[in-house]
Amino acid sequence: MRDDNEAEDIVQEAYVKAFSNLASFRGDSSLATWLTRITLNEALARIRRRRPTVELAALDTNDRGKAEIIPFPLMATNTDPERTAAQLEIRRLIERAIDGLPEPFRIVFVMREIEDMSVEEAANFLGLRQSTVKTRLHRARRLLRKALDTQLSSTLAEAFPFGGMRCARMTEAILQRLSISRSPTA
Repeated sequence: MRDDNEAEDIVQEAYVKAFSNLASFRGDSSLATWLTRITLNEALARIRRRRPTVELAALDTNDRGKAEIIPFPLMATNTDPERTAAQLEIRRLIERAIDGLPEPFRIVFVMREIEDMSVEEAANFLGLRQSTVKTRLHRARRLLRKALDTQLSSTLAEAFPFGGMRCARMTEAILQRLSISRSPTA
């Protein structure tokens, strides 16, 4: 949602809906999956509500001879320098991890994941069996995950600390909303 306050509102609304409709939970999936689906549906509904819309009549009145660029609905119209810097740093981190792969794995990884070659194309180009290409790609991915995990594990823990006070505040708001919705005057 790119807005912590709106994200909190969505979580609260999802929990209220879940608790209010707990009797309708069929158990086809885990409770966590059910709650996640409710939360995602709430978030998607909010995104749909805030999408810009244009009346069909307005489209008919436009000059047909003029070319007009129609922006993608969820495309960011402004560039955020912090986001751009973060994306560049992530790219550098991934590039360093790829560069650190043993050459046979790096070559296969680049051909398959970056150059988007098929297994068959990569195998023919390298003169390898397709099963060898698949194995090397699998090992390259595993080594990348390990390298990135090593580099990011401490950073992630610091970036996303447990928000105990925030969690307590949200829980209190949810319980308050539930008690209000169950009161006889509501």
